[in-house]
Amino acid sequence: MGELKPGWKMVKFGDVVRRVNDKVPGKESGLGRYIAGQHMDTDDLRLRRWGEINDDYLGPAFHMRFRPGQVLYGSRRTYLRKVAVADFEGICANTTFVVESKNPAVLLPELLPFIMTADAFHAHSVRESKGSVNPYVNFSDLAWYEFALPPLEEQRRISRALQASSATTEALREVLSSARVLVQAAIDEAMDRRAGDAVPVSSLVRQEVLQRPQDGNHGGMHPKARDYTPSGIAFLMACDVGDDSVDLVSCKRISRQLADSLRSDFRAENGDVLLTHKGTLGACAILRGLDEPYAMLTPQVTYYRVLDQERLLPDFLLYAFKSSRYRQQLEAHGRQSTRAYVSISAQQGLEVPFPPVQAQQEVVDSIVGIVQSTNATMSRIRQNRALHAKVLSSELQVLR
Repeated sequence: MGELKPGWKMVKFGDVVRRVNDKVPGKESGLGRYIAGQHMDTDDLRLRRWGEINDDYLGPAFHMRFRPGQVLYGSRRTYLRKVAVADFEGICANTTFVVESKNPAVLLPELLPFIMTADAFHAHSVRESKGSVNPYVNFSDLAWYEFALPPLEEQRRISRALQASSATTEALREVLSSARVLVQAAIDEAMDRRAGDAVPVSSLVRQEVLQRPQDGNHGGMHPKARDYTPSGIAFLMACDVGDDSVDLVSCKRISRQLADSLRSDFRAENGDVLLTHKGTLGACAILRGLDEPYAMLTPQVTYYRVLDQERLLPDFLLYAFKSSRYRQQLEAHGRQSTRAYVSISAQQGLEVPFPPVQAQQEVVDSIVGIVQSTNATMSRIRQNRALHAKVLSSELQVLR
């Protein structure tokens, strides 16, 4: 195993980090913003959105105050790796842990969020999680996590290096944000020009241009945490479907035997257009790069399979789903549900443009160049994140 570097020491998380229990009376707190789970992004330390306390309904669990510089940690579904540093004062639910360094002279507050984004910390949290449908971890489970703590000067140097890496990623994110605005504008302009060709999705299904699954669940059978395997059939949730990308690397997987026992209506194949329609509405992507014969979908995600590509291009359908016109229809139906949800049968009534295939190809060609530029920026972000993880690992290397 080797020895610790001089001045380094092994510590328990709970010995140097405390959970802040600053309870306030929700809407009577006088604060303006609140943070819920959906406001925190995977592997992103920055809070980019929030809710307004006086505008939204807040359940009784929202009574924990946080302050600038404190770290927020999502204790539910910890595999989502939600860690964020607050840059404003607000409240959150008691399921979001508010933590800080017990003593800045022992653990530099700026280093704490990076320690909590390390793979070893996330692995410990996932391993200690309880429950199957909505797994959770207690702070006491995190308190005995052990890690190597460097001397304070070394902490400052490591923190500066990691902050510089994070700043580079943030700059790339701003470039990506601008590129996505251009992509959306191009999609909307193209689809608006084809608005006169719009038909209900049900029409395409009846014409056997599209295939889509039926409403329902997985035959009463849902995988539990113990059913997940290191390899096997991809089990895709809404969080795995991003902006024209499907995460086949960190998604959950189940055995082929279990997958075969679930409803075939939830089996997506390469080339299918995936659409999230429960909880998260409107995220869509084409499934590509699947090694297994199919991927299993949760009821949060549906697929549309183009049966006749001489009449409908999958990329054109993807851009139709991404258009503001389509998303407005989807969101209007979603607001009629207690939880954002649009059934597959309801989706059949939504309209998408269906011009001749030559016109579809022209639309795709007009958009694809901008999309490729966006994808290149996304690739640079992934590369920088990989470098950040390497820096994090090497800088916190504790052996001689």
